[in-house]
Amino acid sequence: MLSAYQKFFTGRPTTAIARDLLGKLVRYQGPDGVTAGYIVECEAYLGENDSVSHAFNGRRTSYSESLYGQPGNIYLYQIRAHYCFDIVVQDAEEPQGVLLRGMEPAQGQELMAKHRKLTGFNISNGPAKLVHALGIHSRQLDGQPMEGNRLSVDLNQFKIPREITAGPRVGVNLAGKDGKKPWRFYVAGNPYVSGLRKREMDLEKHGWRD
Repeated sequence: MLSAYQKFFTGRPTTAIARDLLGKLVRYQGPDGVTAGYIVECEAYLGENDSVSHAFNGRRTSYSESLYGQPGNIYLYQIRAHYCFDIVVQDAEEPQGVLLRGMEPAQGQELMAKHRKLTGFNISNGPAKLVHALGIHSRQLDGQPMEGNRLSVDLNQFKIPREITAGPRVGVNLAGKDGKKPWRFYVAGNPYVSGLRKREMDLEKHGWRD
């Protein structure tokens, strides 16, 4: 029996879940304090039929096993020396996920600056930057449910985007059948979106509704 929290992460297309995560607050209770920020950019990965998914063609390894878990679970994976935070969506054994790519700091900004050793928009405008800014440095939470966890997304605390932009995902094989699918979503104009040019930034309202 799924909880009300888990139901947010299943029962509708993964692309819709990804869009609805924009503006929600991601929070981490770390050993040195609380860090949190509003999600401004994410990508949907549609599992076994998605050519850039970790589960494409039914690929399943001990490393990606968490992706087959319950909706709302944490999938923390590593690329070289960097960690990325993916949220498991859809029912168990249906390995789809949403990668968090950008976050606007909302709490613990001084801690984030300490973790990243910098300030400004580059502090969390990318998937590895986001995880590093929160203060996560391992896969310890991989496979755990977010509900009640020290790493979670608060579905009740959020901002509303004025406009959502969709485009191709970043850093994937564009030659694959799904490489150019518009499954990356972001808050238009938010300066914490990865790769956003300065002239595209809304430096007054950061792309949020009043």
